[in-house]
Order: sequence, then structure tokens, then C-alpha cells
Amino acid sequence: MAAPSQPQQATYDAIVIGAGIQGSFAAYHLARRHRDTLLLEQFILPHSRGSSHGQSRITRSAYSRLPYARMMPDSFRLWQRLEAEAGTSLYRRTGLVVLGPAGDPELEGCRRSLGADHVLDATTLAQRFPGLRLCAGEVAVWDDTGGVLFADRALRAVQDVFRRHGGTLRDGEKVLRIEPGAVLTVTTTAGAYRAPRLIIAAGAWTGAIVAPLGLHLLLQPLRIDVCYWREKEPGSPGAGRDRPCFMAMGLSQAPHGVYGLPALEYPGLVKVCYHHGSPVDPEERDRVSPGTPRPDVALLSSFISSYLPVLEPRPAVVETCLYTNTPDGDFILDRHPKFSNIIIGAGFSGHGFKLAPVVGKLLCELSLGEEPSHSTAPFAITRFPG
Repeated sequence: MAAPSQPQQATYDAIVIGAGIQGSFAAYHLARRHRDTLLLEQFILPHSRGSSHGQSRITRSAYSRLPYARMMPDSFRLWQRLEAEAGTSLYRRTGLVVLGPAGDPELEGCRRSLGADHVLDATTLAQRFPGLRLCAGEVAVWDDTGGVLFADRALRAVQDVFRRHGGTLRDGEKVLRIEPGAVLTVTTTAGAYRAPRLIIAAGAWTGAIVAPLGLHLLLQPLRIDVCYWREKEPGSPGAGRDRPCFMAMGLSQAPHGVYGLPALEYPGLVKVCYHHGSPVDPEERDRVSPGTPRPDVALLSSFISSYLPVLEPRPAVVETCLYTNTPDGDFILDRHPKFSNIIIGAGFSGHGFKLAPVVGKLLCELSLGEEPSHSTAPFAITRFPG
């Protein structure tokens, strides 16, 4: 869907830079509010260069951080609304188990966010989900709302519905410069566009886009190994499509931040990943020399040997993705400190996809000068020095 060489229209009510899941939802909310909206994407769609591609993401109600726990009911509702508008299924409810040491503060935070006692001991967990194994002193918190979002399908759906509401999506247009003002001008490789409000949600490229506007954001792009592991016995109980999603927090035999999804993308391959990665220039993400060590893969192999013995200890497929992390792991959802009609959504730190419907709504509300429907105080730019 490459853009033509000349813009069809130069002036809009709003411009959104970045057609990943966050930017696409921001544009969708603006279009539903009858704002003539332009959504710009530097790559030809669909693409796998950013953070929104791939077939699956975890969604859940369990969150140790209160701001996100409060946003999740709204997010579930908005995902359901998009499913109805798009006429397609975007979510599979599998349930989710959060694994950790008994009494761990973060695990307790997840339990409290569910509003009920859903703790499973090692014996109960093994009975319900034979593929998962805990060590002494470890427990699991059960979130029956957890499941899998079909990521690629969701991104297509929100963009399709955005256009159905009258929005304009132009891909293959890299932003060259932004000229602030009461009416901003955004110049791309294909033309110039004007609007009284601008939302920047460009993922790992956000820092480079806002730097000429005098703003240095503490954003660190990371290259993430996305690993898929073969079942030792295909179809064995607890190994395949019927297993729950899981997250691990501070287990004795594994670091914080391992998570997994059932075998939905590749038949017989379970997705298990580490929630950390290596610093990278987003333009260089795929330039990895042969033989480069992959310590995260070795770490995951050890985790699987201890906690998921139904899987082979070596990955069958390794792909890559980008995170864009803030120092504290919380989002940035705020106005530019100098130019109040420029709104920035960034730093989703590997846990933003499930919250994209709410993030898009908040970015839309900020751009329209409205009181946000959820507090954006935890996501202020000013929380970072300088």
C-alpha cells in the first residue's frame, strides 16, 4: 500500500507519526471522534522492523503496578469493541499463571490486582498444568482473564477500522522534519502535511524524531530474542495449544522476566522469551554477525530444563523484535514540554501491546486538550532529570 509520490491532501485535523499498534490506536480514536486524521508510517506495510509485528502477545489483568491494573478493564472492553467493529476474533482466552516465590512483593501485587485469592501451590499447578514445574517455596497466581492477542491480526484490524472511519494511512513515508507552531508542518519523503495537533508514537525511532524539537528522551531500544521451543512429545499434556500463558518473577532457578505462550504460531512450538535484550540502533537490528553469543538463549535453556521439562532445551526457531525501554519501565504519555500540541507516546518497554487501546485513547484525549480518562501523571516526561 505504498503512498503515491504527491500527497492527496495537505491539511488535516490531526497527524499521527508511527503506524505501530500505539499510533494506530491513537489515529483510530481520533477518527472515531470525527477528526480528519493522517497516519504516517516510514516503512511499507505490513513490516517486521518495529515492535508490533508477530502473531501473538500476552494480555492479562494481573499487574503489580496499580496504574496498569486500573487501565486493564478498559483495555479489555476496547479490544472487544474493536473485535465487533472489525468482525474478527483478536483474543484467545487461555488463562495465565504468574510464577514466583511465596510472599514475593511483585507476585503479591499481581494477586491483589485480581481482587481475589488465586494462589496455586506446586502440587495443584502440576495437576492442572502438567507441563509446568515449580521448585520448593514457589507458587503460582492464576489469572483466568489472561490469554493471547493475535498481534498481526489486531494491527490490521485497527488500521482497517481507522480507514473505515475516514482516516488516511500513508506508508513508505519517512518523516524528515517537524516545524512546530499553532499549525504544525510535517515534511516527509513524499510531501508536506499540516495540522493543529501531532501525536508521535514512532517506537524505537521516537528519540531521533523529537531530538530536533529540543527534547532528549531517555529511551533505549533493545534487540529481543523471540524463541520457540519444540515439544519433546508432540501433543503431550500441558505442552501445546491448551497450556496457559505464564510469567516468571524471581524464581530460584531463573531470573526475573521469563514469559511464555502456548503453541499457537508454529505447530508444536511453544513461545518462551526473556523480557530483556541487548542495546541496539533500530536501523541495525538485524545486522548480527554469525557466531554472536546469545546469552539470553542460554538463560532460557536453563529455565526450560528446570520449569518446562516437556520442551526440548534448545530453541527450534529464534526471531528478533524491538523493545524501547524507559529507565523505570513505565510508559511516556505526555505533551512536549514546550509545544503543547505535540503529544508523545513512547517507551512501552515490552509490555504495551495489551494496553494499546487505552494508550491510544489517552493520546487522543491529550491531543484534543481533554482531561485524560486515566491519570497520566505516572507517565510524565518530567519524572526524568533534565
